[in-house]
Amino acid sequence: MATRTDAPTRREQILKEAARLFAERGFHGVGVDEIGAAVGISGPGLYRHFAGKDAMLAELLVGISGQLLTGAKRRLAEADGAAAPETVLDSLIEGHIDFALDDRPLITLHDRELDRLRDSDRKLVRQLQRQYVELWVEVLREVYPELAEPAARSAVHSVFGLLNSTPHLSRRGPLPSRGATAELLHRMARGAFAAAGGQGTPAQVAREA
Repeated sequence: MATRTDAPTRREQILKEAARLFAERGFHGVGVDEIGAAVGISGPGLYRHFAGKDAMLAELLVGISGQLLTGAKRRLAEADGAAAPETVLDSLIEGHIDFALDDRPLITLHDRELDRLRDSDRKLVRQLQRQYVELWVEVLREVYPELAEPAARSAVHSVFGLLNSTPHLSRRGPLPSRGATAELLHRMARGAFAAAGGQGTPAQVAREA
Protein backbone atom coordinates (compact mmCIF):
# COMPACT_ATOMS: atom_id res chain seq x y z
CA MET A 1 0.00 0.00 0.00
CA ALA A 2 1.14 3.53 -0.67
CA THR A 3 1.84 4.74 2.87
CA ARG A 4 5.58 4.03 2.72
CA THR A 5 8.07 6.82 2.18
CA ASP A 6 11.31 4.81 1.90
CA ALA A 7 12.60 3.61 -1.44
CA PRO A 8 11.06 0.32 -2.64
CA THR A 9 13.23 -2.77 -2.87
CA ARG A 10 13.88 -4.41 -6.24
CA ARG A 11 11.39 -7.13 -5.31
CA GLU A 12 8.74 -4.50 -4.61
CA GLN A 13 9.53 -2.75 -7.89
CA ILE A 14 9.01 -6.01 -9.74
CA LEU A 15 5.69 -6.60 -8.03
CA LYS A 16 4.48 -3.07 -8.76
CA GLU A 17 5.26 -3.34 -12.46
CA ALA A 18 3.86 -6.87 -12.65
CA ALA A 19 0.59 -5.66 -11.11
CA ARG A 20 0.38 -2.78 -13.58
CA LEU A 21 1.08 -4.96 -16.61
CA PHE A 22 -1.19 -7.81 -15.48
CA ALA A 23 -4.01 -5.32 -14.89
CA GLU A 24 -3.54 -3.64 -18.26
CA ARG A 25 -3.06 -6.71 -20.46
CA GLY A 26 -4.09 -9.75 -18.47
CA PHE A 27 -1.94 -12.37 -16.78
CA HIS A 28 -1.35 -14.40 -19.92
CA GLY A 29 -0.77 -11.28 -22.02
CA VAL A 30 2.45 -10.41 -20.19
CA GLY A 31 5.77 -12.20 -20.42
CA VAL A 32 8.55 -12.41 -17.87
CA ASP A 33 10.84 -10.50 -20.24
CA GLU A 34 8.39 -7.58 -20.35
CA ILE A 35 8.21 -7.39 -16.57
CA GLY A 36 11.99 -7.46 -16.42
CA ALA A 37 12.26 -4.68 -19.00
CA ALA A 38 9.88 -2.52 -16.97
CA VAL A 39 12.27 -2.61 -13.99
CA GLY A 40 15.50 -2.58 -15.99
CA ILE A 41 16.67 -6.17 -15.59
CA SER A 42 16.67 -9.20 -17.86
CA GLY A 43 13.73 -11.56 -17.81
CA PRO A 44 15.85 -14.44 -16.49
CA GLY A 45 17.11 -12.09 -13.76
CA LEU A 46 13.60 -12.07 -12.32
CA TYR A 47 14.01 -15.70 -11.32
CA ARG A 48 16.45 -14.60 -8.63
CA HIS A 49 13.45 -12.95 -6.97
CA PHE A 50 10.46 -15.07 -8.03
CA ALA A 51 9.95 -18.60 -9.30
CA GLY A 52 7.74 -17.23 -12.07
CA LYS A 53 4.63 -15.23 -12.88
CA ASP A 54 2.43 -17.46 -10.74
CA ALA A 55 4.55 -16.66 -7.70
CA MET A 56 4.28 -12.93 -8.44
CA LEU A 57 0.50 -13.15 -8.75
CA ALA A 58 0.22 -15.06 -5.48
CA GLU A 59 2.40 -12.59 -3.59
CA LEU A 60 0.44 -9.66 -4.99
CA LEU A 61 -2.99 -10.96 -4.05
CA VAL A 62 -2.10 -12.64 -0.76
CA GLY A 63 0.11 -9.68 0.11
CA ILE A 64 -2.48 -6.95 -0.33
CA SER A 65 -5.11 -8.96 1.55
CA GLY A 66 -2.71 -9.29 4.45
CA GLN A 67 -1.76 -5.62 4.32
CA LEU A 68 -5.37 -4.50 4.46
CA LEU A 69 -6.05 -6.71 7.47
CA THR A 70 -2.87 -5.61 9.25
CA GLY A 71 -3.66 -1.96 8.57
CA ALA A 72 -7.19 -2.31 9.94
CA LYS A 73 -5.92 -4.04 13.08
CA ARG A 74 -3.38 -1.27 13.58
CA ARG A 75 -6.07 1.40 13.30
CA LEU A 76 -8.20 -0.41 15.88
CA ALA A 77 -5.20 -0.80 18.19
CA GLU A 78 -4.40 2.90 17.90
CA ALA A 79 -7.97 3.72 18.92
CA ASP A 80 -7.51 1.43 21.97
CA GLY A 81 -11.15 1.76 22.94
CA ALA A 82 -10.77 5.48 23.65
CA ALA A 83 -12.00 6.80 20.31
CA ALA A 84 -15.68 7.05 19.47
CA PRO A 85 -16.93 4.26 17.18
CA GLU A 86 -17.66 6.83 14.46
CA THR A 87 -14.02 7.93 14.56
CA VAL A 88 -12.81 4.35 14.25
CA LEU A 89 -15.15 3.75 11.32
CA ASP A 90 -13.87 6.89 9.62
CA SER A 91 -10.32 5.64 10.11
CA LEU A 92 -11.14 2.29 8.51
CA ILE A 93 -12.78 4.05 5.58
CA GLU A 94 -9.76 6.32 5.12
CA GLY A 95 -7.41 3.34 5.09
CA HIS A 96 -9.44 1.50 2.48
CA ILE A 97 -9.71 4.64 0.35
CA ASP A 98 -5.92 4.95 0.39
CA PHE A 99 -5.74 1.41 -0.99
CA ALA A 100 -8.50 1.99 -3.53
CA LEU A 101 -6.85 5.13 -4.90
CA ASP A 102 -3.18 4.11 -4.73
CA ASP A 103 -3.36 0.41 -5.63
CA ARG A 104 -5.98 0.35 -8.37
CA PRO A 105 -4.15 -2.29 -10.46
CA LEU A 106 -4.49 -4.74 -7.57
CA ILE A 107 -8.27 -4.31 -7.56
CA THR A 108 -8.40 -5.15 -11.27
CA LEU A 109 -6.02 -8.04 -10.72
CA HIS A 110 -8.13 -9.49 -7.93
CA ASP A 111 -11.31 -9.28 -10.00
CA ARG A 112 -9.77 -10.92 -13.07
CA GLU A 113 -7.10 -13.29 -11.86
CA LEU A 114 -7.97 -14.60 -8.39
CA ASP A 115 -9.10 -17.94 -9.81
CA ARG A 116 -5.62 -18.47 -11.29
CA LEU A 117 -4.10 -18.88 -7.83
CA ARG A 118 -3.37 -22.27 -6.39
CA ASP A 119 -6.14 -23.55 -4.13
CA SER A 120 -4.07 -22.95 -1.01
CA ASP A 121 -3.26 -19.35 -1.96
CA ARG A 122 -6.83 -18.60 -2.98
CA LYS A 123 -8.13 -19.98 0.31
CA LEU A 124 -5.62 -17.84 2.19
CA VAL A 125 -6.80 -14.73 0.33
CA ARG A 126 -10.40 -15.53 1.21
CA GLN A 127 -9.51 -16.18 4.85
CA LEU A 128 -7.71 -12.84 5.17
CA GLN A 129 -10.58 -11.06 3.47
CA ARG A 130 -13.15 -12.61 5.80
CA GLN A 131 -11.18 -11.45 8.82
CA TYR A 132 -10.96 -7.97 7.34
CA VAL A 133 -14.70 -7.85 6.75
CA GLU A 134 -15.46 -9.01 10.30
CA LEU A 135 -13.38 -6.19 11.77
CA TRP A 136 -15.51 -3.72 9.84
CA VAL A 137 -18.73 -5.45 10.84
CA GLU A 138 -17.82 -5.20 14.52
CA VAL A 139 -17.07 -1.48 14.28
CA LEU A 140 -20.13 -0.76 12.13
CA ARG A 141 -22.42 -2.41 14.68
CA GLU A 142 -20.90 -0.28 17.41
CA VAL A 143 -21.90 2.79 15.40
CA TYR A 144 -25.35 1.37 14.55
CA PRO A 145 -26.27 -1.06 17.38
CA GLU A 146 -29.68 -1.82 15.88
CA LEU A 147 -28.10 -3.12 12.67
CA ALA A 148 -28.28 -6.92 12.56
CA GLU A 149 -25.05 -8.75 11.86
CA PRO A 150 -26.06 -10.15 8.44
CA ALA A 151 -27.21 -6.70 7.32
CA ALA A 152 -24.01 -5.13 8.62
CA ARG A 153 -21.96 -7.67 6.68
CA SER A 154 -23.93 -6.95 3.51
CA ALA A 155 -23.42 -3.21 4.04
CA VAL A 156 -19.66 -3.67 4.43
CA HIS A 157 -19.45 -5.71 1.23
CA SER A 158 -21.53 -3.11 -0.59
CA VAL A 159 -19.28 -0.27 0.54
CA PHE A 160 -16.23 -2.26 -0.52
CA GLY A 161 -17.81 -2.55 -3.95
CA LEU A 162 -18.31 1.21 -4.03
CA LEU A 163 -14.77 2.04 -2.91
CA ASN A 164 -13.20 -0.58 -5.14
CA SER A 165 -14.80 0.95 -8.24
CA THR A 166 -11.82 3.31 -8.56
CA PRO A 167 -10.22 1.45 -11.52
CA HIS A 168 -13.21 2.64 -13.57
CA LEU A 169 -12.67 6.31 -12.69
CA SER A 170 -9.48 6.73 -14.70
CA ARG A 171 -8.13 3.90 -16.78
CA ARG A 172 -4.57 5.24 -16.92
CA GLY A 173 -2.60 7.75 -14.91
CA PRO A 174 -3.53 9.63 -11.75
CA LEU A 175 -7.04 10.63 -10.84
CA PRO A 176 -8.01 14.23 -11.69
CA SER A 177 -8.02 15.23 -8.01
CA ARG A 178 -7.03 12.65 -5.43
CA GLY A 179 -8.14 14.75 -2.48
CA ALA A 180 -11.56 15.52 -3.91
CA THR A 181 -12.07 11.90 -4.97
CA ALA A 182 -11.10 10.63 -1.51
CA GLU A 183 -13.51 13.07 0.14
CA LEU A 184 -16.34 12.04 -2.19
CA LEU A 185 -15.73 8.34 -1.60
CA HIS A 186 -15.70 8.90 2.16
CA ARG A 187 -19.02 10.76 2.10
CA MET A 188 -20.58 8.06 -0.06
CA ALA A 189 -19.35 5.30 2.24
CA ARG A 190 -20.69 7.02 5.35
CA GLY A 191 -23.95 7.74 3.55
CA ALA A 192 -24.34 4.08 2.60
CA PHE A 193 -23.65 2.94 6.15
CA ALA A 194 -26.10 5.50 7.55
CA ALA A 195 -28.77 4.27 5.15
CA ALA A 196 -28.09 0.66 6.20
CA GLY A 197 -28.33 1.71 9.82
CA GLY A 198 -31.76 3.22 9.24
CA GLN A 199 -30.61 6.80 9.72
CA GLY A 200 -30.75 7.90 6.09
CA THR A 201 -28.00 9.80 4.34
CA PRO A 202 -26.18 12.63 6.12
CA ALA A 203 -28.14 15.17 4.06
CA GLN A 204 -31.44 13.56 5.08
CA VAL A 205 -30.42 13.53 8.72
CA ALA A 206 -29.51 17.24 8.51
CA ARG A 207 -32.87 18.11 6.96
CA GLU A 208 -34.76 16.21 9.64
CA ALA A 209 -32.77 17.75 12.52
